[in-house]
Parts: sequence; C-alpha cells; structure tokens
Amino acid sequence: MCSSAVLGGGIGPREWILNAQVPGGYPRLDPDRHLAEIAAAEGLTGPGAGLMTAADVTAHTRATDGGATATATCGLGVRGWAAAPAEGTPGPPPPGTINIVVTLPVPLSDAALVNAVATATEAKVQALLDAGLDCSGTPTDAVCVAAPAPGPRPAEPFAGPRSRWGARLARAVHAAVLDGARRQS
Repeated sequence: MCSSAVLGGGIGPREWILNAQVPGGYPRLDPDRHLAEIAAAEGLTGPGAGLMTAADVTAHTRATDGGATATATCGLGVRGWAAAPAEGTPGPPPPGTINIVVTLPVPLSDAALVNAVATATEAKVQALLDAGLDCSGTPTDAVCVAAPAPGPRPAEPFAGPRSRWGARLARAVHAAVLDGARRQS
C-alpha cells in the first residue's frame, strides 16, 4: 500500500484500512494514537492504514473500472486550492475531507504506487472541477492505494493516467468523487 494516511502512511504492507468519522473541530493532537485505539476496539490487528474525517462515512461513494475500485468520502465544507495564500480561520471549520481508497488487483512497483497516488489526486481535482467546484480539494484529504504484494507475477511499472491500470484507477476515482461532490452540492 502507498498512503498519505495519518496512521500507517507511506509505502509498505498493510492488512486493513480504517476511515474513521470524528467530530468537526476535532480536538485531539494525537490522531495516529486515536486511530490505533479505534482499530484495536474494532479487533483490527497487524499493520494498517487509518484515515479520519468529519464527513459522514456512511455516505461514501464507490466506482469501479476494469478491476480498479475507488471508494471516497467527500466532505466539502472546507475546500480550497492547494497553493492558497495563508489565512487564519476563526473557530472550528465545518466538516471537510475527501478520503480516497483505491484497490487494484495487480501488484505495483514502489514507483507505480507513488504514481497511483498522484493519479488519484489528479482525478479527484478533475472531478471537483467537473462538479462545478472552484477548488482542488480540502486541507486534510488523504489517499490510500492498495495492491497485492509482488510475487511470481511481476509488478506493474507504471500507474500514470495513460497506463493501463492508472487510467482505470483515474476513471474510478473520478466517478466516485464526482458522485460524492454532486451529492454535497
């Protein structure tokens, strides 16, 4: 897995993915520990990836394309551009976070895993623009890409938007995020 998750981010083997809903204005300063506590309470063991959002996780959207599956939670209460000017926000912001989990049925090289995260992010931005939103995401978005570990089957070397699996991943992410964004609008 390659992930920007709060718990278990980076590249490596993971056995589970948890997308936890937390209250708006989340007050804890140890989200990795909090996610580990939630995972333990759910009986999840071994290394995993934990994401969190104030968005309603039961309102997730899912799309598939040729074996690539994308699941997204789209909380769009706090959105903006990645390179926005620095500003202070008084009080807790409204719920917001776009968390994307992608699963692929083929192993990816480490470089392809990183490329898959970039491809998923590009597809997310495209979906937001196609939904008529003037933003690139929210300040706390996370992406997880899960694929089988390389074994006798060679790992795919590419996952950019014009590669076989990257294109499928991009279309699945675009469809899931576009559906979620339209439901929020």
